[in-house]
Amino acid sequence: MRYFDYAATCPIDDTALNIYHDVSRDYFGNTESLHDEGTKAGTLLEHCREILADAIGVESEGLYFTSGGTESNHLGIHSLAKAGRGKHIISSQAEHSSVHHALEMIEKEGFEVTKIPFTKDGFVDMDDLEKAIRKDTVLVTVQMMNGEIGTFQPIEEISSICRKNGIYFHSDCVQALGKLDMKAYTPLLDSFSLSSHKIYGPKGAGAVYLSPSVPLPSEVRYGSHEKGIRSGTVNLPGVAAFTAASQENIHQLCKHQEHFRHLRNLFRHTLLPVQDRIKIVGKTAAESTIIGMLVPGMEGQWTMLEANRRGCAISTGSACSIHQQTPSKTLLAMGYSEEEAKTFIRISFGKHTTADDVTALGGCLKEVIDAHHYVTRVKV
Repeated sequence: MRYFDYAATCPIDDTALNIYHDVSRDYFGNTESLHDEGTKAGTLLEHCREILADAIGVESEGLYFTSGGTESNHLGIHSLAKAGRGKHIISSQAEHSSVHHALEMIEKEGFEVTKIPFTKDGFVDMDDLEKAIRKDTVLVTVQMMNGEIGTFQPIEEISSICRKNGIYFHSDCVQALGKLDMKAYTPLLDSFSLSSHKIYGPKGAGAVYLSPSVPLPSEVRYGSHEKGIRSGTVNLPGVAAFTAASQENIHQLCKHQEHFRHLRNLFRHTLLPVQDRIKIVGKTAAESTIIGMLVPGMEGQWTMLEANRRGCAISTGSACSIHQQTPSKTLLAMGYSEEEAKTFIRISFGKHTTADDVTALGGCLKEVIDAHHYVTRVKV
């Protein structure tokens, strides 16, 4: 099977896997325990915190390890919302499902949420965002890199607007880590989320950054771990493996970006024979690992299954929402109809993807599209 669903999850790196095994065996103590085994584990945890913080350009005291991107988004959004005095939050319509769920939960606590649409190019509509700001707006939350079409949002501009208006800014950076130079953007954020398995680390680990400059109220520090930010024993093997995977892939960023540019160009070339029967969605950066496509007249689920039957694993969108059988939130945010959105498929490359893989995928999709059009003509 040729794998093109790296935006959903990545295979674990050998280095990360070995570290996970070694730490599980040699650092089994609870990081909060006061005996020697606990102290040894706690020392390793703080070492990982410092390494990861340095790699992404933040203060280690604001970095907290979590179970993954979903928990990180919930903690970031909840903490910043409670840190301010207002009750109004602005988000985009195209956020990851974990952000939507976090916002639904906080609405039950009396907050009001305004969701901004995307432009046809796949970016948050900045005019609408500025118009949505109110005196009681406390937080803006916008994903850095869209997980369905790969567009990189205007983080600098959003941050500038937030700073000017005294509004906190949280960003879901799960898809961005390892694809962009995080050090260029983390100083612009008050909070952001990361996930291990999107960067060749193990599942069940992640991190949230909460800027030490944000005065967090005592009510958000209700846990017994990670300085009260969360409860539950820290997954130290996962944290260590996540840290190693992040460090390795950040160091290889330029190499990977060039690799992804080559794969994107090659993929577009392979689709030339059917270019009149597909549509690439959004204006994505050349080094983006994600390509969103519409195949008019063909449901995305059917296209995915036919590709799978031919040995290519692709997706119809976020792995956290596809089983709900709902159209892509990103496509709807861009103004596409539900029927159009149902024809959506997502291709996402990884560092293990080869030129041969991409050529094979192009041939696979051409075969699927040609077969569908042949059957359609026969029925007519």
